[in-house]
Amino acid sequence: MVGPSAAQRASSLSIRLNFAMLRGLTHGAKGTFTFLLARPQHRNPGLNFSSVWTEAANRSFLIHSTYTTDTKSREENKKTIESLYRLSVDVKKIRRLKEWVLLQDVAYVQEIAGILQEMGADEAAVASILERCPEAVLHTPAEINSQRALWQLVCQNEKQLIKLIEQFPESFFTTEYHENQKANILFFQELGLKNNIITRFLTSAPSIFYNPVEKNKDIIETLQRNYLSLGGSDANMKIWILKLLSQNPFILLNNSTAIQENLEFLQKNDFTDHEVLQLLSKLKGFIFQLTASTMQESMLFSKRVFKCSDQELKELVLKCPALLYYSVPVLEERLEGLLKEGISVAQIKETPMVLELTTQIVQYRIKKLSALGYDIKSGTLESLNGTKKDFEVNYGKIQSKKERPIFNPVAPIHVED
Repeated sequence: MVGPSAAQRASSLSIRLNFAMLRGLTHGAKGTFTFLLARPQHRNPGLNFSSVWTEAANRSFLIHSTYTTDTKSREENKKTIESLYRLSVDVKKIRRLKEWVLLQDVAYVQEIAGILQEMGADEAAVASILERCPEAVLHTPAEINSQRALWQLVCQNEKQLIKLIEQFPESFFTTEYHENQKANILFFQELGLKNNIITRFLTSAPSIFYNPVEKNKDIIETLQRNYLSLGGSDANMKIWILKLLSQNPFILLNNSTAIQENLEFLQKNDFTDHEVLQLLSKLKGFIFQLTASTMQESMLFSKRVFKCSDQELKELVLKCPALLYYSVPVLEERLEGLLKEGISVAQIKETPMVLELTTQIVQYRIKKLSALGYDIKSGTLESLNGTKKDFEVNYGKIQSKKERPIFNPVAPIHVED
């Protein structure tokens, strides 16, 4: 079955918006979405990170399939289990989550534990690491020592290294891409990324190191070329690239063609070169996880809901990139959530950034403001906007203003005789 188009959704929502304003719908709760972009507490559900998760899933499958074939007909390795028990490791937990590790004929439990202890891990830390990433014991000591030397290229000392391993053991014990990891670390250092940023990438975005370094270089060169063609300066290019990478390393999982197509889409929709650069900075590179078709649907939906011209729509998108990167279902849900709170379409059009907030956050903030007597229906939506910190500051100002006594300088002063 084919779902409704963006135009049909917008038309349907428009009817519901008008009807809802007449009925005065009561409060309603919707699902929560988060996105890390201009608003740190939010994540964009419209972005496509499937390639990241698919690669991670495939890697897990490959590691598993490399070591085991028929788990039902095999017995657990008693030597492995005894060694784990001596290290106070919760074997039941491993058996429940990754039993296949216990079935392997060869394991290096004592050796891997010894390497971790050399780096400064105490008994509790070693047990925790092996419980969360038991496949670590299937790597040879030589592989782990090579990985240890590699990560030391960007770690200040072994104290920092063991702390990272405790927090992200799977990232460290993924040794299948060792040569690619090494080449990419050296490339990122040459590019000018600081070591603390590279260590953050190793732990939170390890998949970008699995690419051949040539692929990552190609993406960087594509970004540099487009930055200059859009009017960016040579003097600022390095800073721009490093900032973009620091904010969104997953940009390296895209390909040059997708980057080019998305930039061309914006230009075909009459965004100037300067405006395209402005959007790239605001979206922190996440625009490259979108497609031209999804952006087109979101823009068409917003145009119909707000009943605006192409120029007005462009201005709204520049003011609130959420209209570009959120999918139609998400925009529809958030608009309906705002409407149920008594907020008008005109108010939303005036302050579209409110669409970056989830329905749950909007309801929470309106409830807090209402307790102070602030009427969001007749006031500005600016008081709802911003990060959690921004809102708390605005809320504090409104609260202090409400609590401040009104002083009338011409009122008579009553003094007892």
